[in-house]
Amino acid sequence: MRYVCAYSSPLGEMTMESDGKFLTGLWFDGQKYFGGAYKGAREARALPVFEDTTKWLDLYFSGQRPDFTPPLLPEGSPFRREVWEALLSVAYGKTITYGEIAAQLARGGKAYAQAVGGAVGHNPISIIVPCHRVLGKDGSLTGYAGGTDKKRALLEMEGIFPKG
Repeated sequence: MRYVCAYSSPLGEMTMESDGKFLTGLWFDGQKYFGGAYKGAREARALPVFEDTTKWLDLYFSGQRPDFTPPLLPEGSPFRREVWEALLSVAYGKTITYGEIAAQLARGGKAYAQAVGGAVGHNPISIIVPCHRVLGKDGSLTGYAGGTDKKRALLEMEGIFPKG
């Protein structure tokens, strides 16, 4: 069983998902790969992890840098989990490229950068696992499962891109 809770962000409605203890998903409603790999039943329920996640998101969207991370348990292959762990090291207000992540994981080359791109695109915990901070090698706003408009807005909030 999974549990869900809604969150109203300035960029649109979001859904949080938990196994009861850990945050397993955070998506913009309707985004690509919404709901992740889990296909079982979901039930709306208030949980401490949702309170923590709401607090984190409220701080983030108010322009503050949260000084804690809710307990996370993103589900995916070992390679995807390794990429998502690398994303957690990308600091607020900073960016990284797919190639840089591949190199950081000691797997260089275009094919690995593309594999990293697939893992980034399937990140089940948006914003907290900051896949929006990954750019193309030329600094371009490459795909974002929540939409490049949301990616740009998140990067603007962090001062990476000028607003406008």
